Amino acid sequence: MSDHVGERYKLAFRLYPYVRSPDQAAATPVRHPVVIVGGGPVGLATALDLGLRGVPVLVLDDHEGVGLGSRALCFAKRTLEICDRLGAAAPMLAKGVQWNVGKVFHDDRLLYEFNLLTEGGHAFPAFINLQQPWFEKFLHDAIVTAQAAGAPIEIRGRNRVDAVTPAADHVGLAVMTPDGPYRLEADWLIACDGARSPLRSLLGLSFDGRVFEDNFLIADVKMKADFPTERWFWFEPHFKSGASALLHKQPDDIWRIDFQLGWNIDREKELEPANIRARVDAMLGPDVSYELDWCSIYTFQCRRMEAFRHDRVLFAGDAAHQVSPFGARGANSGIQDADNLGWKLAAVLQGHAPDSLLDSYAAEREQAADENILNSTRATDFITPKTPVSQLFRNAVLHLAETQPFARSIVNSGRLSLPCTYDGSALNGPDSAQMPARSRPGSPCPDAPLAEGWLLPRLAPGFTLLTLDAEAPPQHVAHGLTVPRIALTVTPELRDRYLGTATTAVYLIRPDQHVAARWTGYDADSVTAALARALGKA
Repeated sequence: MSDHVGERYKLAFRLYPYVRSPDQAAATPVRHPVVIVGGGPVGLATALDLGLRGVPVLVLDDHEGVGLGSRALCFAKRTLEICDRLGAAAPMLAKGVQWNVGKVFHDDRLLYEFNLLTEGGHAFPAFINLQQPWFEKFLHDAIVTAQAAGAPIEIRGRNRVDAVTPAADHVGLAVMTPDGPYRLEADWLIACDGARSPLRSLLGLSFDGRVFEDNFLIADVKMKADFPTERWFWFEPHFKSGASALLHKQPDDIWRIDFQLGWNIDREKELEPANIRARVDAMLGPDVSYELDWCSIYTFQCRRMEAFRHDRVLFAGDAAHQVSPFGARGANSGIQDADNLGWKLAAVLQGHAPDSLLDSYAAEREQAADENILNSTRATDFITPKTPVSQLFRNAVLHLAETQPFARSIVNSGRLSLPCTYDGSALNGPDSAQMPARSRPGSPCPDAPLAEGWLLPRLAPGFTLLTLDAEAPPQHVAHGLTVPRIALTVTPELRDRYLGTATTAVYLIRPDQHVAARWTGYDADSVTAALARALGKA
């Protein structure tokens, strides 16, 4: 990705300035239970999750805060629910631009519009638009709050990892700072260092997939405009600024515009402000006043590592997988990686689970990456047809979509991010056919309104036993864990999302708010067995 921001790296927020650590003067390398490399959204979310569970965690970042540029922009409902569990969602929601509706155009014609949250009874919107620097800042603010409450989280800025040495019971790290090098050891190392992941390169690991032959220009512009807070996408736009275009509203009167440029372009020439302005002027009209805030050119890539776990090194976020920006699957998928990994690593370190539980992190999130790559690839192939036949098919679908609802399901301007349901996971326990498919084992729990507040915030930070009009003890004790029960009376929303045709229901819910197992009634032995399975002990 090429940027037009002056220097390659500029600070938007200087959150963790370099401070010399006592580890740098230690005679022998200091051992830490968990070291995270990378202070982006995924690294911060993983550190916050682990720290809130009482696990000491050290974050190493080669900068001192958040870089310039909106970069990741669209954060999905499930991401907000995860951030709410971490104590960071409220300022994100307050700052972000909320939206549920998208519109698809061909030339100058509106083909159709869609609503991503058609049912009521949810605490969060389908998406918010929030620039990545703000998203990271709010995660860091939550870390500062957690640190003040005793969470064992440390972040070291301008600490660059230059070498990684795996050993039988730890990982050795060589770290460079403004005061020179020092060495560390980690029981577990988590790589959250981005798509170009230096750690992946240092370990000689592959990152395989497909690079699409097309380029896209991001132009974030600051302007006053009366466009609605919706996602607008044009195929073959009438303003001729690109083969396709996308318009999104951000906070602080910033608007995200994407233009499809084609493959054989002069990147430096396209990033010249005069040329960017020519495209924006054609789209907005010559009388609209605006300022260029941040511009970049990117190429679609859909790639992932073959395996996300390499003994004591675990990869998450863009370091593990990369998808095209259309569909908002990158950062959202990375936050879901953190959501999946945090409780499992905590369970291993605290002696509640064998380290083979971490194999399920790799299996489940590799499944999610494949799902995201599949959807992202389909979107990219539709947006950027590469042959005359595919171009003909694409345009025929667009023509039909204007009048025929069936064709609208074929149009693909970027299938938007949804959380993965871990069907077939080794951690999944019993199921009941009487209950809704949307809350089957492996699925994220759908939120629902309660008499006071919402369902998801009521769930315990560990495992939870959720009962709907079913008898059960106030807690279930097994495998060294005490699982609290939340007893609810059925409401229309709970019936629709959790009960189905059953009259009573019992759910075992994982710490990441995914369903582990469900029954029509409580049986202690069955719950104990399902808990063992969810802990990787089966």
